[in-house]
Amino acid sequence: MRIIPDELYDTLAMTVTTKKKAIRVIEKRGVVRSRDLEAHGISRALLARLVEDQLVVREARGLYVAAGHEPSESHTLVQVAKRVPEAVFCLLTALRFHELTTQSPAEVWIAIAEKARRPSLDHPRLRVARFSGTALTTGVETHQVEGVTIRVTSAAKTVADCFKYRNKIGIDVAVEALRDFTRKYRGGSSELARCARVCRVARIMQPYMDSVA
Repeated sequence: MRIIPDELYDTLAMTVTTKKKAIRVIEKRGVVRSRDLEAHGISRALLARLVEDQLVVREARGLYVAAGHEPSESHTLVQVAKRVPEAVFCLLTALRFHELTTQSPAEVWIAIAEKARRPSLDHPRLRVARFSGTALTTGVETHQVEGVTIRVTSAAKTVADCFKYRNKIGIDVAVEALRDFTRKYRGGSSELARCARVCRVARIMQPYMDSVA
């Protein structure tokens, strides 16, 4: 009979314990980057071993989830938020998040500062809008999705943005969003008017606002 040295038993026990601790950290944080895990004492070597053992799944470059992780409807936004933390989800993507459209955009729309470096992701595809000043900071909400903080323009700001970018997304999409906003957010006209002024589309929106009032 082969005798296993006591020190090997200790190493095996430590390895199992280390893996369990690592899995708990990953499960708690939802979607994680490898560099985030290093702060919790989880080395890249250990992470690679967890992937090899099928305890962790590599979803995209640098992004990992625990095996069995159940993604939400907004899982794609979580992936982008982890890799582009300064991004604010806007326009068609924000409309979808607030359930103000029936469309399902093929690309993820994000707003970044005018002089910010354009992010480059292998997946998903991004549509980047350049916002500046108060247009970038007004009406930004934070939401917790799968343990990750994402930033999304508010419903009112999203509608105003759609009118500002009507030549890119279509005036019909903007009008549909306005109608859905009016039905869903009764009493939200003052906030909508404020966002319209920030986006400098108050005069353009007013006839449409009157027609759906």
